[in-house]
Amino acid sequence: MKGISRRGFVKRIAAASAAGGALLAPSARRRGSAQTPAASRRRLFWFIPDGLRADPDVFNMFRWAQEGKLPNIRKLMENGAYGFCIPTFPTHTPTNFATLFTGASPKVHGVADGPMHTEGFPLSKVSVGGFNSAAKKVPPIWTTLEERGLRVALLAIPGSTPPELKSGYTFRGRWGGWGADFHPLNFEAKQDLAQRKRQGRGSRLFFFGPQLTRYIDTKKGQAWQNAPKSYSPPLEGTASGWGLDVHFIIYDSTDDGVVNYDRVAFSFDKRRILADLKVGEWSAWQSASLKWRTVDVPAHVKLHVVKLDSDGFFRIRILYGNLNPHNTTPANAATEMMEAAGPMVDFVDNFPPQLVYYPEDKRTFLQEADMSYEWHKKAAAFVLNTLRPDVFIHDVYSPNQMLTGRWWMGYVDPRSTRYNDVSEKERRTLWGEIYAMYRHMDDIIGQMLKSADANTVVALSSDHGAAPLNTWVRVNNLLAREGLLKFEMAPDTGEPVIDWANTQAVYLKMCHVYINPKGLAGKWKRASGPAYEALRDRVKKLLWDLVDARGNRPVAHVVRWENVRDFLELPEDRTGDLVLANNPGYGWNEEMTADLRIFTIPLKTGYKQAIVARTAKAMWTPFVIMGPGVKPGFRMPSPVDMMDQYPTIMRLLGQKIPGFVEGRVLKEILKSRV
Repeated sequence: MKGISRRGFVKRIAAASAAGGALLAPSARRRGSAQTPAASRRRLFWFIPDGLRADPDVFNMFRWAQEGKLPNIRKLMENGAYGFCIPTFPTHTPTNFATLFTGASPKVHGVADGPMHTEGFPLSKVSVGGFNSAAKKVPPIWTTLEERGLRVALLAIPGSTPPELKSGYTFRGRWGGWGADFHPLNFEAKQDLAQRKRQGRGSRLFFFGPQLTRYIDTKKGQAWQNAPKSYSPPLEGTASGWGLDVHFIIYDSTDDGVVNYDRVAFSFDKRRILADLKVGEWSAWQSASLKWRTVDVPAHVKLHVVKLDSDGFFRIRILYGNLNPHNTTPANAATEMMEAAGPMVDFVDNFPPQLVYYPEDKRTFLQEADMSYEWHKKAAAFVLNTLRPDVFIHDVYSPNQMLTGRWWMGYVDPRSTRYNDVSEKERRTLWGEIYAMYRHMDDIIGQMLKSADANTVVALSSDHGAAPLNTWVRVNNLLAREGLLKFEMAPDTGEPVIDWANTQAVYLKMCHVYINPKGLAGKWKRASGPAYEALRDRVKKLLWDLVDARGNRPVAHVVRWENVRDFLELPEDRTGDLVLANNPGYGWNEEMTADLRIFTIPLKTGYKQAIVARTAKAMWTPFVIMGPGVKPGFRMPSPVDMMDQYPTIMRLLGQKIPGFVEGRVLKEILKSRV
């Protein structure tokens, strides 16, 4: 890795500290940024962990804080105002982060979903990515504050890339399609590809990106030097990802006379052993070179054996440190961050989740989540103590991964149909793991409180909660049954291939149905006329009439595109012909299956998308804020709208509120002089 040494970096920190200043990237110093915040300037530290549920019934984190489980959040509450917050529809990350950062609804900021489709582009591809900074139709808080002279640092913020800051710091904005982003990968024994076919597009990043789980063959181990001794014929394979080949050899270390594979050794060249691991173990970070487009990127990898059966079946996971100069601005700040915090483990697992298929996946999930939390604590400390910005906005995605994954929500929320599948003793263990996650969030708030002064506003928010997921509703299987959608299954991957020319209706994430009686091939243009209206009415009725085996209806609302602005506060130009909202407990699933089953039981037990949050407390989030002008110990009497946070924060910072903002200032939490 190019850059200064750890010793050199420490010397620079010491020198900066002795001078009373902060270590800034050279590019920032060239721009003449002040090294310390102005004494009278209001500052903002805003922590927004993704998917951190808070509600009065099941996930009452304010009660947990008062009981002493979350001491830093308790301090935040005692010195400020706190209450519950209601997200916007469709209750998931891109729309609600955009709402938090603009104080406006999706009909104004334009982010109606993650994958968005607009006229003039084929439906087979995403035309506007909701995580891309260019998707917002109005500016976010960070560009507004930077233009007004404040120094800003953003850490792992969805919607912040391509970078919009001109003189601040942007560390790996997620999923914006910018920079060298190296996602973790699983490598699994291919066998008969049954598991691969079950996954279908679920093995791809966001269902349409690169493979997240890769299925590979092994063969008899050969041409290895210094290989560990094996008492059964060793098996070898190669885990290839991001331009790097990691060779591994599976061997039997037990001299017991039976085939009993129990260890895996890894090497880049089949000569030097990088790590020799048994199930559940992780290697140290190893320096490596990864490939981004045509660029070689110095990086690090961490190796792990998730599962290894005695017959040689394996499941291996590789983490690729995913912070580098190609996804950070200024570029050299990535090196400085890694010197302080180590290679980045941004969040646990992936989307769609991969650590849900085997019992061993849960252990890996918890281990990897802890790495994520520890990295973010160190990274927050580096930003606050070394870069010392006026504005620091920080997100951690791992809470979402826990509460929408397989192992927890279905067994701790009484509304889940799986609630009684575990004993009370097992449930206490699960709650203990959830409390541990919340304590990690509390630790990061603690970092912010340590660095806050009398002029600092400190806020805790989230973008959405999570509800139990009992049933997948495979909308496209319903449409295929009715002859409105035509597709074939790829025999080797189990991925559906849509015949767009002969498809008249299709459901696309997260809540949109596109309809055209003449077919949906080519560049999409919204249809009109009597045949279109008749088909749209037919599809709407199909959805309304849908009930499961218990006689329950999954559909909460079916809204025509002409009405989405008024009813769901969505922009008409980025929505389907029909927009669906589901009742809690159900989740829309885009994937098709050969059997055309409509209702299936998912592996994951938590969900968030396309639920109307006003009537679903499981989707609520916390809003806690302290600082100059905030009433101490004030509990908000009723939940607030998510768009109200931005104008309230701007008022507390003494900043003029832009004209596009729809939210209101929460005057009830303010001292009279503010």
